[in-house]
Amino acid sequence: MMPSYFIAHGAPSIVIENNSYTAFLQQLAGSIPKPKAIVLFSAHWEQPVQTVSAVQGTYETIYDFGGFQDELYRMTYPAPGNEVLAEHIQKLFAEHGIRSSLDAERGLDHGAWAILKLIYPEADIPVVALSVNRYLTDEQQYKIGQALASLKEQDVLIIGSGGTVHNLRRVNWRADGVDEWAAEFDNWLQNKLETWDVEALVNYREQAPNAAEAVPTSEHFIPLLLAMGTGDKNRKAELLHRSYQYGSLSLSCWKFA
Repeated sequence: MMPSYFIAHGAPSIVIENNSYTAFLQQLAGSIPKPKAIVLFSAHWEQPVQTVSAVQGTYETIYDFGGFQDELYRMTYPAPGNEVLAEHIQKLFAEHGIRSSLDAERGLDHGAWAILKLIYPEADIPVVALSVNRYLTDEQQYKIGQALASLKEQDVLIIGSGGTVHNLRRVNWRADGVDEWAAEFDNWLQNKLETWDVEALVNYREQAPNAAEAVPTSEHFIPLLLAMGTGDKNRKAELLHRSYQYGSLSLSCWKFA
């Protein structure tokens, strides 16, 4: 059965950087059977109703950022869509009482294409992108992931793309090392994921140290809960990588078997 992953996408420039995290992502595909399709929740696609991309043909590349290197604006990731899989996902959501809609036009934002370009640079695997909704409860986020768990048995790779510590107001562009407050939050998170403490995780704002600083807005944290929900049957979480940029921007990858 295909595992699912939470993968931090960091800054848009991650795709042209050379560090331990990009090296890890470039090797990740070698540890996974080649999927028939990729289903990816991106923190940068927020919708009030769960939305599923049903693109026919190939995706356009969205440059949803400004002020970065010119090279980034010339990059493309023309992955094919998969309308049949999108419709199947919509049926799974309906079976679990989750309202959803299809979108046949939106391209891939950098939360999707920046990491996919590192992992699968050939862009030859069909992709279905999914939105996130910060106004749902964390219990609802987890259940959205649960609704898609059967896809793993069909060789579909599910990815939640976001960031566990993602506070752009606290980044230090010259920092060398990790800020203590950020590490404390991620250490708490690691313990709760490895012990599969769902109750604590859906109440992280009240229980985790420095939660307000680590997660000032939840759209980047939500993909972790979505990816975790897909692993509810076996409840095995494994931290594959964790490093930091700019003092507190967490670059982590979690595997859910």
